[in-house]
Amino acid sequence: MRLDITPLRTSRNFRIVFASGLITYLGSMITYVALPYQVSQLTGSFVAVGLIGLAELGPLIIFGLYGGTLADRVDRRLMVLATETTAALLVGVLLLNSLLPDPHVWPLYVVAMGLAAVDGLQRPSLDAIIPRAVKHDELPAAAALTALRWQLGMIVGPAIGGLLLSAGGAPVAYGVDIATFAASVAMLLGLTSIRAESTGEQSGAVRHILDGLRYAVSRKDLLGTYAVDLIAMTFAFPYALFPFLAEDLGGAWTLGLLYSAGAVGSLVVTLTSGWTSRVHRHGRAIVIAAALWGLGIACVGLSQSLPIVLVCLAFAGGADMVSGMFRGVMWNQTIPDEVRGRMAGFELLSYSIGPLLGQVRASTAATLTSLRTSFISGGVLCIVGVGVAAVTMPSLWRYDDRTSVHAQRERERRAERGE
Repeated sequence: MRLDITPLRTSRNFRIVFASGLITYLGSMITYVALPYQVSQLTGSFVAVGLIGLAELGPLIIFGLYGGTLADRVDRRLMVLATETTAALLVGVLLLNSLLPDPHVWPLYVVAMGLAAVDGLQRPSLDAIIPRAVKHDELPAAAALTALRWQLGMIVGPAIGGLLLSAGGAPVAYGVDIATFAASVAMLLGLTSIRAESTGEQSGAVRHILDGLRYAVSRKDLLGTYAVDLIAMTFAFPYALFPFLAEDLGGAWTLGLLYSAGAVGSLVVTLTSGWTSRVHRHGRAIVIAAALWGLGIACVGLSQSLPIVLVCLAFAGGADMVSGMFRGVMWNQTIPDEVRGRMAGFELLSYSIGPLLGQVRASTAATLTSLRTSFISGGVLCIVGVGVAAVTMPSLWRYDDRTSVHAQRERERRAERGE
């Protein structure tokens, strides 16, 4: 049951990516809390907060796809360094705006768009580094450790963000985020050069993306993982409502707890994730866990008690972690390195567009009905949607890494390279 830390012992590159990612995500989660909170304070509008997600959607789609093709063409180390530095500069704009006597609302949306574009460019390269940094049989452990990094940031970051907002306001929160970016860049300088395996083809960017898309379409099991995650997040990602839920449950001091609760559940799952290496029917695990996420979100809307709400969010977070770990293992164990960057770009869209659309759906539903109804309806729609996806995409439900031809081929290829 215990967490397997083998990749941290055996791979220097993985240790660097893990440590730098932990620090930078800690800071990013502070801004993740501060930015919508600042919008809510300046506007007092459900829709204004939800529109942050809508503003991020276009840049994320465009630059996520382009970032995927870049990850298969250029040095992935340089991509991560360049985008990390750019993100720090963008948060600097938020800091300057927050120091104005009367902060403007429009820079918050512009910077949110910029950060989404940077994330779209960076994440495919970052994700594509992991399969090259660890051995094939260590990928489940690497997936759990990567998830642990996000969870620690998600738990500690929002909690610190809530305290910083209460004590010093948005300027202090943004300043701390910039400092974490600087520390992350210093660590990433020690990363070795990692380029994709060359196929000898030099096509244009659009054709390169389309070639990757054709590969994705040929893999119905992969499409199923993208669809399930997109459905779950679109219908049951109500984080845009947390500033308003916090006010309903006791005030701003509860905001960090709401953002962190899901990560606490995820952390519990991760710290007991040794069992994941003995699960082979990854598709079924993904579907069941995604449905349980929806159940947890629906239960949030049924309670007026802060402790019960936190338990429900923790339950949902644990279920989402199970789904996320098996999606990651399935992707990393079956996708060839020469298309890994482009697939990481598609993956970025599948698990990022959903939350962005989810924020819009949640805020719109809250405006048309009520805060609690938005949570309940989203959770129910998630369960139904995931069930429909499982029925209409049977290759996902039947997936087994012991019999998958794609998993077997990658296992043999990596064995030949000694990985």
